[in-house]
Amino acid sequence: MQPRSILDFFLKHVEERPTDTAALEKKHGAYQQVTWQSLWGRASEVAAGLLALGVESADHVCILSNTRLDWCVVDVGILAAAAVTIPIYPSNLPDECAYIIENSGARVIFTEDATQTQKLLEVKPQLEGQLLAVVQMTGAPPTEDAWVKSFADFIAAADETHHAALKERREALHRDAILTIIYTSGTTGRPKGVVLTHGNMLYEAEVIHEQDVVRTDDVQLLFLPMAHVFAKLLEVSWFATGHVLAFAESINALKENLLEVRPTLMAAVPRVFEKFYAAVLEKGGTLPATPSPGEKIKHHLFQTALGLSTRNGTLEERGDALGLLDAVQFTALKRVVFSKIGAGVMASLGGRMRIMVSGGAPLSKTIAWFFRDAGITILEGYGMTETAAATTVNLPHANVIGSVGPAVPGTRVRIAEDGEILVKGPGIMREYWRNPEATAQTIDPDGWLHTGDIGEIDPRSSALRITDRKKDIIITAGGKNVAPQKIENLVKTHKLISQCVVHGDKRKYLSALIALDEEQLHSFAEGVGLAGDSETLRDSSEVKDAVAAAIKAANSELASYETIKKYEVLSTDFSIETGELTAKLSVKRKVVNSKFGHIFDSFYVEKF
Repeated sequence: MQPRSILDFFLKHVEERPTDTAALEKKHGAYQQVTWQSLWGRASEVAAGLLALGVESADHVCILSNTRLDWCVVDVGILAAAAVTIPIYPSNLPDECAYIIENSGARVIFTEDATQTQKLLEVKPQLEGQLLAVVQMTGAPPTEDAWVKSFADFIAAADETHHAALKERREALHRDAILTIIYTSGTTGRPKGVVLTHGNMLYEAEVIHEQDVVRTDDVQLLFLPMAHVFAKLLEVSWFATGHVLAFAESINALKENLLEVRPTLMAAVPRVFEKFYAAVLEKGGTLPATPSPGEKIKHHLFQTALGLSTRNGTLEERGDALGLLDAVQFTALKRVVFSKIGAGVMASLGGRMRIMVSGGAPLSKTIAWFFRDAGITILEGYGMTETAAATTVNLPHANVIGSVGPAVPGTRVRIAEDGEILVKGPGIMREYWRNPEATAQTIDPDGWLHTGDIGEIDPRSSALRITDRKKDIIITAGGKNVAPQKIENLVKTHKLISQCVVHGDKRKYLSALIALDEEQLHSFAEGVGLAGDSETLRDSSEVKDAVAAAIKAANSELASYETIKKYEVLSTDFSIETGELTAKLSVKRKVVNSKFGHIFDSFYVEKF
């Protein structure tokens, strides 16, 4: 039978393989196995508790929590109550949480801990008439206010009549019912609520399974924020395939968790792969102060291998190939250098990694070629919240680096006259919640969703290439159109550089702000014999020279009008907390341009 809802996917495993491992959860210092039957038992308690609170079918329920198994348990419980999940990023401020709660019309909110609950208490006056309760998932609530309930008290309020009513609630679910409303990150104003149905996500999960991206025998390590559509897709793909899903403790514990879980599959945003790449460059590309002849040879081979990897990839992208001598040398270096790099990286990933998936932002081609030559597969895909995540994806047997792959079966992609990518298919959102004007602006009368991204379709492979965001395209004073992401990705391949933001709309030339990676800064300093705090190191001639070399190297691959003429290194890196990054670690360009506008302006002051 065709599943009518995402819950049908989940319950199929509960009924057919109840004692099989569904998830891995770290508790008391070690990962514990959780069965499908156990997960359903916990989720059923949540569903019955919601009924006891008075939650009706199709009511909206928020989750304000970091990624953890409890998040998914509550999510399934909301499903089982035939309600709708509204995720909220745990980094959101109280007023941002209040906006989503009010706009969505949520009746209940689950918070991870006392810290998240405190946010709701700060905005209680504007919410208590709407919210039935705040349910804290872990720990003791920070107040005795009856509006806030501990998880134990919430569960205890349900009785047998509430549990008995769950079957009827399940039967109310269907493909056209709303599954979730995911609010966009709000980089250009108030976030919009993207309405995704069960049918949207059933289609996405089925396609990903059919494409052999996620398999039943996979062990996946998840750390992406569950408030993002990328993680939502991973969750429903878990329900569809029944593989084992392990939950990382946090992104900071990722290295340790990889060795403990030994996953076969992991999805991440490009920043994670950039950090792996920087670590390899640090290990293989740094010479000690007094290198031995052997160390000098290894360093030379490493640098030559990196250079040939990039040159080979660049030629391959143009439909060309390395010359005979370079090809022979590259083949030898793959055996001598890249095989060792690959073995080291694979060991750090746990030793069993089958594929990794990159999404959420463009991945540097240099990094993708590097991993490919080291024998490690990274598949890049593309999608939006509005398209229920996966619109295009590269496949293990046909990975076109520099592209985000062809459209998934059932989805159509075309390029408008102005270069904008248009999408049509079963994954397209139903609407923006309570925002018909924005819906009409995004989905045209023929059903094509206007993505706001600029791209092209490769006639040889049908793969889509993203060149930039339509709103991010820079038009210089000389009338040249410049795609900043291409330039920024070139600069960010240097291990010292965490972020690069290019500026120059209506200006005579391009400029940039550079943020350094704190960890790599101190590692670099140690390698060249420097000491001191971060501020001292940033001001050192060695670090300044390294950044200048990175800018020069990037400029050498660009047209003259694309080159960075002036730049400044910032005193701190960007972060979610200070507002420059979204929860998926993408730069909020508008925020950066506003916050550091005075620096950009200084680059263009005429001197007489």
